[in-house]
This record gives sequence, structure tokens and C-alpha cells, in this order.
Amino acid sequence: MSDTSREEETLGAVRESGDNPAEKDPSDWVTGDEPMTAPQRSYLDTLAREAGEEIPADLTKAEASEQIDRLQTATGRDSA
Repeated sequence: MSDTSREEETLGAVRESGDNPAEKDPSDWVTGDEPMTAPQRSYLDTLAREAGEEIPADLTKAEASEQIDRLQTATGRDSA
């Protein structure tokens, strides 16, 4: 197979829409199915307490990120 007939792998295609091109959907994360990180767990615990909610402790990184986004809005901690 010659170099010209082989497709090259690329990273970081430019997004046509969205305010923050660096922000990636958690469902698209390569490591999104790994357990949440210690900082995610700690922050999620804080947010859940403030919101008066109980969140499962066995979330993935992607699930934790989604819950953090949701709870930031619910508690008024969102950056928007």
C-alpha cells in the first residue's frame, strides 16, 4: 500500500457551530467510560448536597461531567 492511497488519521476537526470549539461532548470522550476522577467526585458531592440530591457514586467520567453541568445550573453555579 502506498502512502498516497492510505487515509491519514487526524485529530481536532474544526466545528462549524458552538460557542466553545474546545468543549467536547462527554459522550465522545475517549476515557469517558472510566470511573470518575477524585476531583469530579468531590465537586459532585458538594453540588449534590447543595441541590439536596443523591447521586450514584459509581458514575463514569462522562456521566459525572453531565451531572456536574446539570447541578451547576440547578445550584446557580453555572458560568453562563
